Amino acid sequence: MISSVSTEIKPTFGQLLKIYLELSKMRIVILLCFTTATAMVIAAGQVYGTLPAMSLFLPTLLGGAMAAAGSSAINQYVDRDLDSKMSRTSRRPIPSGRVHPTNALLYGLGLIAWSFILLTVFVNLLSAILAFIGAIYYVVLYTLILKRNTVVNILIGGGAGAFPVLVGWAAITGTIGYEAMILFAIVFYWTPPHSWALALLVNTDYAKAEVPMMPVARGEQVTRLQMVFYSVQLTLITLLPSLFGFLGGFYLIVAALLGAGLIYKSWQLLQDGTKALARSTYKYSTAYLAFLFLAMIIDTLLHLAL
Repeated sequence: MISSVSTEIKPTFGQLLKIYLELSKMRIVILLCFTTATAMVIAAGQVYGTLPAMSLFLPTLLGGAMAAAGSSAINQYVDRDLDSKMSRTSRRPIPSGRVHPTNALLYGLGLIAWSFILLTVFVNLLSAILAFIGAIYYVVLYTLILKRNTVVNILIGGGAGAFPVLVGWAAITGTIGYEAMILFAIVFYWTPPHSWALALLVNTDYAKAEVPMMPVARGEQVTRLQMVFYSVQLTLITLLPSLFGFLGGFYLIVAALLGAGLIYKSWQLLQDGTKALARSTYKYSTAYLAFLFLAMIIDTLLHLAL
């Protein structure tokens, strides 16, 4: 008699690396690192009249990336039951069975711990504390407390994505100035219209998982109206860096044009709430933040060159 023995095929190193990069949500990490880098460039230009030193720049970005990646992994550990119910997230590493939940949790905790150590040793204690608070904000306040229980989950939880600019500013100056708080406010007010555009696209998923995102809890038309309201607020806030004098005319023009575009897209979506337009608005809002912060860097470089 021939007995068949089933053997589990172990993933290769490359496959494991891909799995854990998925847990890290690298596209989000890259965007957060970009906002961190922008804050560092502006702060160094303001305080020292130069660009940040690589010996400070690189460990700050690495430490910030580790904190963001770790909190994303823990977020997926906590939300694994929700992710399994939604088609958009059902293929994530945990619900798809490619990684054990405990391994994902340990991976996330390890990254956050190493982030704190790295930033403390090579940058400063304040930047380490801020990165740690940002991770706790995302995992505890947003994921555990707000996301499943209240429609204001994004309104308050959006602050988690704004902490990297504080980390970058603190890395250069050792403090949190009003400039850093304005940058924080920009990311904070950008998050609702950006996230609600995505929520409109996957409203059925959130309803199935009973997550009270704005379109589920208040309806799609109310969500579109709120997006217009927040786009106007965001545009006004993005003008503050030039009005307070730490960024110049180039940035002011770009911020006004980008803001006008976001308001227009939100207004279009209010008038015609199709999925195609929601997708277009979501893509625009993603590019919006990247181009806005790029304009900050270019404006600072122009100032340093003059």
